[in-house]
Amino acid sequence: DKLVSLGVEAIAVCLFNSPKNPVHEQKIGELLKERAPQIYVNLSTEVMPLIKEYERTSETAVNAYVMPLVATYLRALRQELTEAGVAAPLYVMQSSGGMIAPEAAAERPVEIIECGPAAGVVGCAYLAQQQNIGNLITFDMGGTSTDVSLIDGNLSLAFETHISGYPVKVPMIDIHTVGAGGGSMVSFDEGGALKVGPESAGANPGPICYGKGDRITVTDANLYLGRLIPEHFLGGGMALTEKRLPLYFENMAQKIGLSPQELAQGILDVANTAMERAIRVISIERGYDPREFTLFSFGGAGGMHAAFLARLLNIPTVLLPSNPGILSAMGMLMADVIKDYSLTIMKKQENVTFQLLSEGFEEIETKGQEDLRAEGIPDRGIMLERYLDMRYHGQSYEIIVPFNENYVEHFHAGHEKTYGYRNPDKPVEIVNIRLRARGVPEKPRFQKHKKMGDEPPSEAFIGEKPVVFDQRRMPTKIMARHKLNSGNRIHGPAVLVEYSSTIVIPPFAGAFVDEYGNIIMDLKDGGER
Repeated sequence: DKLVSLGVEAIAVCLFNSPKNPVHEQKIGELLKERAPQIYVNLSTEVMPLIKEYERTSETAVNAYVMPLVATYLRALRQELTEAGVAAPLYVMQSSGGMIAPEAAAERPVEIIECGPAAGVVGCAYLAQQQNIGNLITFDMGGTSTDVSLIDGNLSLAFETHISGYPVKVPMIDIHTVGAGGGSMVSFDEGGALKVGPESAGANPGPICYGKGDRITVTDANLYLGRLIPEHFLGGGMALTEKRLPLYFENMAQKIGLSPQELAQGILDVANTAMERAIRVISIERGYDPREFTLFSFGGAGGMHAAFLARLLNIPTVLLPSNPGILSAMGMLMADVIKDYSLTIMKKQENVTFQLLSEGFEEIETKGQEDLRAEGIPDRGIMLERYLDMRYHGQSYEIIVPFNENYVEHFHAGHEKTYGYRNPDKPVEIVNIRLRARGVPEKPRFQKHKKMGDEPPSEAFIGEKPVVFDQRRMPTKIMARHKLNSGNRIHGPAVLVEYSSTIVIPPFAGAFVDEYGNIIMDLKDGGER
């Protein structure tokens, strides 16, 4: 009664030993729903039925915090679609790269917090799979931030992360984010050095060139160096006020003893370095060599920085898809329906066998199949993936390994890759079993285009203008991307314009259009092949 009088909207219930015995949590949930049906009730055994009470409490609290907003929104969306006569099924994207029904998303909104960036990575993986590209580093640069992820044949999943400092253990695509986007504002740090982000100008007031802002951003620096074409921004639908820039660049440049052009180049160098560090975190620091990967660039601002970032990391090839600014939206159409389940078992290696562990999956596999059938997935489209959370006895943190007859060796190998060593003589514990139930729906297929020759058609050339590269103004071709044909080759320097993005091909790179309309940028030999 007191909670109701205080206007509480949601309650998180977390009892210490509920993963072992959930009866008391369930009883509290029943009492709350009976006495205060208007309050959203979150039980930790329903949100995260695993050991580690701090993480379980944190995740349940995060789920409770966002549930009223998400549930209300999805209910209204469903009603509006029904009233509008839209008969298509409604799905919601998850942070793990799969889709779920809106009812499930309303119950566990913690699972959709990073859905936008995850959708972009799913889109990259699907397009790359069509072209038999196995190793990808995805690079999504938008207006506020940059998200990067590594795909080594499969999507990289993280089963423990933080949301605004709070630990959560829901499966998420492993994405590293830095505050460097087109709208990131430029300032000086305490030592007087240039700093880019994490503050963003957003869409309103936006960069200075949008007409209202008064803080220099990365977008302004690109425009100042000629790498943005004002009359073709958003397909010519939005005018950029280039004439506002000189005064701001001259004033800031004077403070640090640079020319305005050097300042603009310095801003882009600082932003590129921040994004380079992000890619190093997900690649070099985890034992991967970026030279063995393709940089898959998307997002509205990614095409202006991808080549320079690839050069910093010695990545030989950059792929830029058609309509890169909306790839995250396209990724949602390419996602599977995914249900994740987990159960704490706490078994020592010597006390279990492969057969006993297999039997432990049976109950949650039945649940997974039933849930996917309820969402309209036929049996032929259901795939079940088994995983284990394992650790050495005495450790506090687990690593996730695929479950098959070699699961112990998978653990030792995974531990060595993650921490640099293995200890085969130390006892191993199986903490949790995990199931990923995947429903594979029909997906869009992309049409191949007939190759039309190396030389771009004359109508693809819009003009020429001076653009700054390495502090030198160079005559640069301006081209309309949608006028290019499969097989066409472009030698840098060039700037390609399209509605959702701008692509900069520097003097040290070349590019060609593949059969799907993607731009493939080659840094190894300037595109002379």
